Amino acid sequence: MHVIDPGDNRGTLYIVATPIGNLDDLSPRAVKVLSDVAVIAAEDTRHSGRLLQYLGISKPLIALHDHNERGRVQNIVDQLLSGADVALISDAGTPLISDPGYVLVREVKAQGLRVSPIPGPCALVAALSAAGLPTDRFLFAGFLPAKRTGRRTALEDLCKEVATLVFYESPHRILNTVADIADVMGAQREIVLGREITKTFETFYSGEAAEVHAALTEDPHGNRGEFVVMVRGAEKAETGLMAGALDVDRLLNLLIAELPVKKSAKIAAELTGLSKNELYQRALGLKDS
Repeated sequence: MHVIDPGDNRGTLYIVATPIGNLDDLSPRAVKVLSDVAVIAAEDTRHSGRLLQYLGISKPLIALHDHNERGRVQNIVDQLLSGADVALISDAGTPLISDPGYVLVREVKAQGLRVSPIPGPCALVAALSAAGLPTDRFLFAGFLPAKRTGRRTALEDLCKEVATLVFYESPHRILNTVADIADVMGAQREIVLGREITKTFETFYSGEAAEVHAALTEDPHGNRGEFVVMVRGAEKAETGLMAGALDVDRLLNLLIAELPVKKSAKIAAELTGLSKNELYQRALGLKDS
């Protein structure tokens, strides 16, 4: 356990949120911290260099991204131990939210050093606030798998989740992702897409999954920009439907006596609300025994 002494004269690692589009969203506190620290660790030094130039800030930059983070951690820790303050920024939004920084923050905290958040823009929070979907409980799952099989498996595993689901998605995969949501979770499942949030062409698409897919297809800009994908959670009445009333193993035994294991697991998942993958493994065990 580590408790930071307020009088500790070692450096502080500041986690600084930066704009996701509109530069006016950068807080005065963030500008002050970036002006005062000794060094800035940035996901892309060229990209962040343009932001700092706009702000009139000149600071040493350290590149810290997914491919080099582990190798850069000790250098940053050494600077903090020497008393220098360091700021961590990502290309846009709040660091560590589907961006690098986890390894660094874990090590800095393990060393008993101070980590201080400078809150600000975050695409998922901004999108949720304007989506009109329930926000009392939500599950952020980052980016879905790029390949269709992995993406559909991930969606199947989340199909019965009652919390609002939030994903990030790239423009070249957005149509396929929405199509898979409609296919796996149902064409009537309510979804909201936030595109280019805080930017000039900010757009929200809302409706049933099939309707949103059609709107994207018709929009000439529908596959441009960065997307936040939000999916209304399953109704509580749908989750675990009949699971308590059915002997799941008996149901699977009846199904696999007549059908292939994969088909049996799919039908059982629809009837019980349990995970198809879990039921598939269970069915295999029953078949083998």
